[in-house]
Amino acid sequence: MSSTIREAGAGASKVMPLPARAAANTPMPLEHGIARNPGMKLDLGFLESVRSVNRSALERRVATLTKRRSIKADNQAAWLLRAIACMDLTTLNSNDTDERVRRLCAKAINPLRKDIVDGLGISGETIRPAAVCVYHPFVATAVDAVRGTGIHVAAVSTAFPHGLAPLSTRLQEIEASVRDGADEIDVVIPRGLVYGAKWRELFNEIVAMRAACGDAHLKVILGTGDLATLRNVMLASMVAMMAGADFIKTSTGKESVNATLPVGLAMVRAIRAYFEETGYLIGFKPAGGISTAKVSLDWLVLMKEELGRPWLEPDLFRFGASSLLTDIERQLEHHLTGHYSANHRHAMA
Repeated sequence: MSSTIREAGAGASKVMPLPARAAANTPMPLEHGIARNPGMKLDLGFLESVRSVNRSALERRVATLTKRRSIKADNQAAWLLRAIACMDLTTLNSNDTDERVRRLCAKAINPLRKDIVDGLGISGETIRPAAVCVYHPFVATAVDAVRGTGIHVAAVSTAFPHGLAPLSTRLQEIEASVRDGADEIDVVIPRGLVYGAKWRELFNEIVAMRAACGDAHLKVILGTGDLATLRNVMLASMVAMMAGADFIKTSTGKESVNATLPVGLAMVRAIRAYFEETGYLIGFKPAGGISTAKVSLDWLVLMKEELGRPWLEPDLFRFGASSLLTDIERQLEHHLTGHYSANHRHAMA
C-alpha cells in the first residue's frame, strides 16, 4: 500500500502522518476547517496497490476493538452526545410527507427532552444532529424548517437507492436538490460498474456528480451489501475519493446487509491510504442498521482508534440513522434515573 504524498517540484516523496491522536474528549479548535478534496487523476497503479484485503485480519481487529474498549457512566453519556452531534437524522420512507419532514427537523433542533438536558447539565450547550437527510421532494421543506440553526440538509440523489437511471437524469436530480437548498448530496453508484471493474466509467460518473454538486458536499454511497467482497469495497472507496468525494458512505439502508464493522474498517483504511497519498482528509458515513446506542459507540471507537480524534467531528464522520436518536435518548435517561423508558415517551426521531 502506498504511504507517500507526492509534492510538486520535490525530488523525493515523504510520509504524511495522520493528524495527532488527541484524547477523545479533547475539544477541537474552531478554526480546524477541512480542505475540500479536489480529487486526482485515476491512478490504476495506486488502485492495484490497495486491492489486497485480508478479511480475517479485519475481523480480528474489529473483535479486539469492541471487546477491549468499555465506556461507562459519565464517559458513556459524553460519547453518546458526540454520536448525536455526528448524526444525519434521516427519513427515507415511501410514506414521507412534508409534515413528517417538519417533525423530523423539529426533533433535530431539539433532540433531547428538557429534563434530560437539565439533568446532564448541558443546557448552555448546543448539541444537535449535523444534518437531516431526505428525498429530493422534501429538500425545500427541510431547508425552511432548519433555517438559521446550523443544521445541514442532505438529499439522497441519483436514482436512490439503485442508481440505475441514465446519468443525465441523475445529474439533473443533483442540480435540482442544490437549487432547492441542499448543501450535502448523497449519491449512489451503479454497483454493476464495480462488478465489471469499469473503474474509468465509475470515476467519470462521480467526477460529473461532483461537478453537478457545486459547493454542496458530495457523499458517495457504495452499497457495500451489494458489492460481495471487501476487495470491491476497498477499490470502489478509492475510486470515489480519486473522483473528488468529500465522504464515502457504506449503504443506502435498503440493502439486505448494510453497515458492518469489517466493511467500515476496510473503508477507513482506504481513507487513511488516500490521506497518505494526497494529504486530503475524507469523511466517512456508516448507514443502515445502526439503531442502538451500543452500536454507535462501537463505530465511534473504530474511528478514534483507526483515524484519530479529527474523525470524531461531524466534518469527517456521520451516522446515517433514523431510530438511533430515540435509543440514545433512552440511554441518557437511564444514565440519569436508572430506569429505561418506553419508546413512545420520546418524540419522533
